[in-house]
Amino acid sequence: MPITRLTDSKNISTDEVLVVGFAQSDNGPELLEAAVALEAATKTEINEAIKLLNFAGKKSEITFLTIKSGILCVGLGKISKTQPLEMETLRRAAAVAARSLVGKKSALFALPTQTTVATQAVAVGVELGAYTFTEFKTKNEKNNESLKQANILVQDLFINKASFEEAQIIAESVKNVRNLVNTPPSHMYPETFANYVKKSFKKNSKLTLEVLDERALKRQGYGAIIGVGQGSINPPRLIRLAYKSRGAKFHLALVGKGITFDTGGISLKPPASMHTMKCDMAGAATVIEALRAIMNLDLKINVTAYAALAENMPSASAQRPSDVVTTYGGKTIEVLNTDAEGRLVLADALARAQEDKPDLIIDLATLTGAATVALGSRTAGIMSNKDEARDQVFASAKETGESMWPMQIPEESRTILDSKTADIANVGFTPNPAGGMMVGAAFLNEFVDEKTPWVHIDIAPPAFNEGAPYGYNGFGGTGVGVRTLVHLAQKLSG
Repeated sequence: MPITRLTDSKNISTDEVLVVGFAQSDNGPELLEAAVALEAATKTEINEAIKLLNFAGKKSEITFLTIKSGILCVGLGKISKTQPLEMETLRRAAAVAARSLVGKKSALFALPTQTTVATQAVAVGVELGAYTFTEFKTKNEKNNESLKQANILVQDLFINKASFEEAQIIAESVKNVRNLVNTPPSHMYPETFANYVKKSFKKNSKLTLEVLDERALKRQGYGAIIGVGQGSINPPRLIRLAYKSRGAKFHLALVGKGITFDTGGISLKPPASMHTMKCDMAGAATVIEALRAIMNLDLKINVTAYAALAENMPSASAQRPSDVVTTYGGKTIEVLNTDAEGRLVLADALARAQEDKPDLIIDLATLTGAATVALGSRTAGIMSNKDEARDQVFASAKETGESMWPMQIPEESRTILDSKTADIANVGFTPNPAGGMMVGAAFLNEFVDEKTPWVHIDIAPPAFNEGAPYGYNGFGGTGVGVRTLVHLAQKLSG
């Protein structure tokens, strides 16, 4: 549930912390005015106290003042007429502040919210920064609970209402993705994922839900999904969730990789590379939750989400290196490495997506470790068969603050996948890992008609944070991609 609400009252209760923002300047930290000005005495007290501390106002820097109920100062970096406050900076500052207020009942966020965009940034930042996953903690272990209530100070409640509600809808979908990714594979497998979708989407005239079980998948020819999932006692599923808006002129298809746990199969991963593989279904979670946000925002756009779900396990029934599978579209794939399984389930799902004749297909997948080698641990790669479509996604990523970077799909990436046995191999015959992210995209490109604009987003680097918290991301699933997809849908529904 959302923890944020708007207020136009600067009155602070006895158990409420005041959160204020500081700019970094040559003359020291400078207290920034909130949408509703604080009392002059309060500002003087804050400024006098901050002089005694080693606090500069750098981006996301925080310090706590033991004044009244407590005052949390958060840095917003250098700000000037030529260098205005960026919304991503504000979003991250609000998140860092919220995360630092563990155990606090309430806080008043008196940050610069003079615009509706700024209000939305603070609301999203607080919601995501305060997120914790305690589903599997016993009651006695659920200590250090996150901030209970965040009141965001604004000048006009009515003007900010729509923007604030939008922020809450989007943040809830991001948090839902995090919950799905963070759920252990003992509880999150293809069937339970499908059950989550069935239960959490209420029936309405705008929604159509179809779930194919293993029998339907075999009967209809989804050979790649079946091949990946045949080694597990938890059989695969394919979810098709369609949202249809009256008067919509654009149809967006979202395809997500949903490997609920990836051992690598017969091509077994080393133990050090396996413990985070519950996150290999992040793409599927993202497309489902992006559709939920788009529907709840009532955007005038048709969206169909496809979640290709399987558990990749080694067993007597698992597919083997050098097996050949026949995809839904009829193409054959030589499976040289069973740990390159995400592209297999996506091949079937992409072929199915094209039958619905969308105007644009976007797939999201934790596809390659090579993406992390190329882009680091916080940036997703964007590849496409159409530069214009790739640039549209990149623009939305930049505007929402999600770190993504456009990449090419070189011609030579496809030739590596030539097979003497089938139409295409799922990896190259040579063990050269160079350009693996683009090779993965080149493989997927074979299952999309060249006339259909298609964008592939490799979210392997930022989908799961194994390190220290940063910005609005704590440990575990991040929910990356939801905000970019929703923003893009908003522009396409224009």
